[in-house]
Amino acid sequence: MSAVLPSYVAGRWFAPDDGVPLLDASTGEEIVRVSSSGLDFAAMVDYARQIGGPAIRALTFHERAARLKALAKALSERAVKDAFYDLSFRTGATQRDSMVDIDGGIGTLFAYASKGTRELPDGKVVLDGPVEPLGKGGSFVGQHVFVSRPGVAVQINAFNFPVWGMLEKLAPAFLAGLPSIVKPASQTAYLTEAVVRQIIDFGLLPAGSLQLVSGSAGNLLDHLGPQDSVAFTGSAHTADILRQHPSVLHGGVRLGVEADSLNCSVLGTDVSVDDPEFELFVKGVVTEMTVKAGQKCTAIRRAIVPAAIADDVVAAISDRLAKVTVGKPDADGVRMGALASLAQRDEVRKAVEALRTSADIVFGDPDRVDVVGADAESGAFISPVLLRAHEGAREVHDVEPFGPVSTVISYETLDEAIDLAARGKGSLAGSVITHDPEVARTIVLGLTPWHGRILVLDRDDAGESTGHGSPLPMLVHGGPGRAGGGEELGGIRGVLHHMQRTAIQGSPDMVTAIGGRWTTGAQRREDGIHPFRKSLAELKIGDTISSDAREVTREDIATFADFTGDTFYAHTDPEAAAANPLFGGIVAHGYLVVSLAAGLFVEPHPGPVLANFGVDNLRFLTPVKAGDSIAVTLSVKQITPRLSADYGEVRWDAVVSNADGDPVATYDVLTLVAKTWPQDA
Repeated sequence: MSAVLPSYVAGRWFAPDDGVPLLDASTGEEIVRVSSSGLDFAAMVDYARQIGGPAIRALTFHERAARLKALAKALSERAVKDAFYDLSFRTGATQRDSMVDIDGGIGTLFAYASKGTRELPDGKVVLDGPVEPLGKGGSFVGQHVFVSRPGVAVQINAFNFPVWGMLEKLAPAFLAGLPSIVKPASQTAYLTEAVVRQIIDFGLLPAGSLQLVSGSAGNLLDHLGPQDSVAFTGSAHTADILRQHPSVLHGGVRLGVEADSLNCSVLGTDVSVDDPEFELFVKGVVTEMTVKAGQKCTAIRRAIVPAAIADDVVAAISDRLAKVTVGKPDADGVRMGALASLAQRDEVRKAVEALRTSADIVFGDPDRVDVVGADAESGAFISPVLLRAHEGAREVHDVEPFGPVSTVISYETLDEAIDLAARGKGSLAGSVITHDPEVARTIVLGLTPWHGRILVLDRDDAGESTGHGSPLPMLVHGGPGRAGGGEELGGIRGVLHHMQRTAIQGSPDMVTAIGGRWTTGAQRREDGIHPFRKSLAELKIGDTISSDAREVTREDIATFADFTGDTFYAHTDPEAAAANPLFGGIVAHGYLVVSLAAGLFVEPHPGPVLANFGVDNLRFLTPVKAGDSIAVTLSVKQITPRLSADYGEVRWDAVVSNADGDPVATYDVLTLVAKTWPQDA
C-alpha cells in the first residue's frame, strides 16, 4: 500500500493512517493515498490568524514583494522544477502542459513581486483616489484607504492546475497581508503537496503564511468569520453548495467563485479562408482543445463561425486535429496526454453524449483512441472530439465537456453571433478573430457584458499574443454569471480584492499621519535647511521650501517662444491674445512657468537628490501674464524607499502662485534621493 499524502497543519506535517488511492492518469498505477481524517481545522485557522497573519502584516508591501520574488527565484531552480515536472507527468500533463502550470505559476509570483514593488507604497496602507474636500475651509477632508484584514485566505482549487492554481491565489493574498490555507483537488494534490513542501523548506515566507489540506475540506469553513475569504475554482454545483454554507450566508465570509464556463471564439464575417486570421482561428481552437487535454476553465467550447465558411472551418480543424498524437505524456512525439482520471473521462463521455442530441461528431470518437506509450483503457485517454451543432441547438450552450471537445456553431449576422455567445450565460474568456476594426468593435461591445476577458486577434498582434486561454497576472481572471462572478488576478486589483476599503474623515494633518502622504492643508515644516540637502533618512513628510518671487517678463516669454518654437498666438500675438477672454493679452507658456519654477526651488550643488524622473498631475490653473511674478512652495508629499537600491523615491507637492497668492500651476515632482549622504556614510 502506498503512503498517505500529508497535510501541513500549524507548523507541522500530519498524515492519517489510511486514505483513498490516487492513480497515475496514464497508467492507472497507485501513486499515493489521500485523506484529511484527523485534521484539526480549528487549529489551522487559529494558527493562520495568530501566527501567520501578524508576521506577514509586520512587513511592508515592498518587503512582502521581496519575499515573493525570492520564492519565485528559488522555485525556478532547475533541479527543483525538474522534480515538479516528473510528478506533473503523472497527472496526464505533457511537457508543454506542465510548463503552463508550473512555469506559469512561478511567473505569476514574479509578476506580483514586480507589481508590488512598482505600484504599492513601501508601507501598510494603500490610498484609494484623491483626497475629498468635505468642508469649505479645507480643515475637514476625506480619504479612502485600503488596509489589511486580520483574517485567513482559504483557497479551494480544481484538479487541472495544481501549481498555478495555488500560486496565482497565494501571491495577491500574501501581498495583501493574509495567510493562506490551500485545499487542492485530491486527484492531483500530490503535485501541490510537493510544491508546498518545497516552499516550507525554503523558509522564505513567515511561519504560518501557508498551510495545506490534503483531502476533504471537512469542517474548515465552519471556523471562518467576517475577516476571512474563500476563493473557489471548480464546478458550479460545488460553488452553489459553498454559497449556501452558513459561514457565507450569515457569517460574513467573502466567497469568490470561478466556475463552469462555456467560452467561445468568434470568427469575424470579414475573414476568408485565404486570410491569416482563418489559420489563426483554426490554430487557436485546436490549441485550446489539446493543451491540458482540454481541461482548462478558459478552453474554447464553442467555435462560432460565419455560415458561409463553416464547412471550411470544420475541415481545417479536423485536418489539424488528425496530426495530434495522444499518449503517455513523457513519450516522444506526444502532443496530448491523458485526462486527470478515469472518472473525468467518464464525465467527458457523458457530456459528449448529451451534446450529440443536437450536434454531430465530425472528428474523433469519445470511446476509442490510438495511444502511444500506454494502454488506452488503463489510462484516462480520450480522442479530441469536434462536433457541429444543428440549427437552434441548445445543449451546446448548457453542457460543458471538460476535456478536448469543441463544437462549431454557424451564424449569419454579427447580431446572431453575439446572441449565440450570450447564451453561454457568462464566461471567463472569449476571443474575436477579425482584421476589421468595425467588426471587432461590434462583436466586442456585444460580448463584454458576458465575459471577463476578450482577446481580439489578428495578423498584427498574433506574434506577441499569449492566446485565447492564458490568464495573465496583470489582467482580471474571472467572469460574470455562469462563470461565477468572481475576479482573481488583475494586477493590484487582485491584491485590493483581499483588503478592506474604508473612508477616513478628519483634518489634513490626521489624514496625512494615517495615510503616509502629505495632504493639502496639512502642516509644512521649514527648518532653514533646503530639503534637497537632506538624505532619505533625514527627510520628513511636510518638509518644505518656499521660494523667493520672480517676475515673468515679456522678454522671457519671447525668448522661450523663439528657443522652443512654441509660437502659439497667446504668447506672441498681442491682438489675438487680447481677443481671447481666457488670456486677455500675452501670457507665459505653461512650460515656461514650470521651468522657471524649477529654477526657483532647485538646490544646484551635488547632494542627496540624484535625479528628477518625472512630473505627475500637472495642471495650469491661471494664466501668467507678462509682468506677473511667481513663487513656488515645494513640500515632501510621499517617501518610498527602494529595498534593492541605495536610494528611494520622493514625491514633492509643488504649488506655483502669483503675486496675489493664487495658484497658477500645481503638480507633483518625482525625484530619486540617496538613503544616506554622502552615500558611503
